[in-house]
Amino acid sequence: MSYAGTGLWTSTAVILVLFILLVIISRAVW
Repeated sequence: MSYAGTGLWTSTAVILVLFILLVIISRAVW
């Protein structure tokens, strides 16, 4: 349970970071 929760939070954090980077790059390009 704890391991699954940690993995979920880790994957969520990675997705958020990638999304933020995508927004920054898109704003820099446009």
